[in-house]
Amino acid sequence: MMQEAKASTSFGLANEAIVCFGGEDWWYHHPHSKYHLLKRYAGANKVLFINSITMGLPAISNPDFLLKVRRKLFSYMRWLRRAPEGVWVMTPLILPFFGSRFLREINRILLVLQVRLAMLLLGISHPVLWIAIPSAANMVGCLGEKALFYHVSDKYEANEDSALSRSVIREMDGALKCAADVVLYSGRRLLLEATEPNRYYLGQAVDFDHFSSLPGEPAEEVRSLPHPVLGYFGAMDYVMDTELISEVARLRPEWHWALLGIKSNLVRVTAPNVHFLGSKPYRELPSYIVQFDVCVLPWRCDNTFTSYGSAIKVREYLATRKPVVIAPLFEYLDTPGLRVYRTPAEFIQCVEDALLNDTPEKADIRQEAVRKSTWDARACELAAVINDVIQQRASVSQRNSGVSATFPHASPGDARLADGKET
Repeated sequence: MMQEAKASTSFGLANEAIVCFGGEDWWYHHPHSKYHLLKRYAGANKVLFINSITMGLPAISNPDFLLKVRRKLFSYMRWLRRAPEGVWVMTPLILPFFGSRFLREINRILLVLQVRLAMLLLGISHPVLWIAIPSAANMVGCLGEKALFYHVSDKYEANEDSALSRSVIREMDGALKCAADVVLYSGRRLLLEATEPNRYYLGQAVDFDHFSSLPGEPAEEVRSLPHPVLGYFGAMDYVMDTELISEVARLRPEWHWALLGIKSNLVRVTAPNVHFLGSKPYRELPSYIVQFDVCVLPWRCDNTFTSYGSAIKVREYLATRKPVVIAPLFEYLDTPGLRVYRTPAEFIQCVEDALLNDTPEKADIRQEAVRKSTWDARACELAAVINDVIQQRASVSQRNSGVSATFPHASPGDARLADGKET
C-alpha cells in the first residue's frame, strides 16, 4: 500500500514533460540523484531519460576501454525502453567524439532527430529540459523546451575517464551555465566556487527507509566473512585508493573488506582478506550491509575529481547507523558522527576507534543527520523550483504579449545559496 501511495504522489509536479540528459546509464549505474528524483516524477509526468552520451571515448590505452565500449553497446541494443520505475529510457546512437565543433554539430543533428522521434512516440512536447552532462550543450533550444536546468554534480573537467580536452569541457560547461534558467549544484564546494546569479544548491539525499531498515540475517554470500568487516558499495575505478586498501589489508590481516560494485581494471588489489563481490541489485544492498562492522569510503585524498564529490553513499551509510570512516570530502566535513581520515595511519585509527568506542548514542547521531534528507523531500523541493521557473517564463511571455499577470510564488533566487549557506 505504501508503494502504491507513493506512485500516485506528484511530489509537487504534475502534467509536465521532462527530458533529462543524464551523466550516467540508467541500466547499470548505482542509483544516482536523477534516478531517485525522476522515478518520483514519473507517476504524474511524462519522463524521458537519455543515458549518458559521454564526454568522448576514454583513451585506447585506458584499461577499461573495451569494458566501457561493451557496456555502451549493451545499452544501444535497448535504444528506447520503459524502465520498471515508469521512466522512459533512451540510449541514442551518436559519434563518441566531441573534440571539434564539426563533430559536435554532427552529434547535435543525430541527437535532435532521435530525441524528437522519441518525444513524438511518447507524446512529449515543450518539455522541461534537464541537462546533467556538458556534452549535451548543443541541445539547448533544439527541443522546444519551456525551461532549462543544468545540473552540476562533479568537477567535470577533472574527470579522468574522458580523453576530451579540459578546454572543450570548460567551453561546454560555460555555455550551459549561461543558457540555464537555474544551475543546480549537488556539491557545496562546487557551489562555493560558482559565480552564476541563478545558482541553487540541491543537496544529495537518501532513500532513508531502504537503508535504515536492515534485515536480521545477512546475505549468504557474506554470512561467512569473519568480523570485523569493512564494507563499501558503488563503482570502483580511479577514485579508489588501492594503495591504502593494500597497506591496511597487510597491516590488519584480521580485518576483512567486502567491496560491492562494478570493478574497474584499474583496481588491482590482491589479498586474502579483500573480497570483490561484484555488483548487487539495489534492493539487496541492506542484506549485505548488515554484515558490515564499519562502512568505509577509501577514496583517493589527492584526487581533484573526488575532492568535489558529494557521494550519495555517505548518506546511505549514515542511515544504516553503522560507523562510517571516509576520506576528507568537503561535502561532509561538518557532518556529525563521521570519522574522517587523511592518511593510512589515520584510517586505521578511525576504524579501530569505530570498532572499540562506538555507542548507540553515536549511532543515533549519525542516523538523525540524514533522517529528514529524503529523496521525497528533495523531489518536492526541486518541484517548487521547476514550477517557479515555468511560471516566471509564462509571466514574461504574457507581459510581452501585453497581458498582465500576477506571479504568486517566490522566484528560485529566494531559495538560492549564494554563499553556500542554506536559507
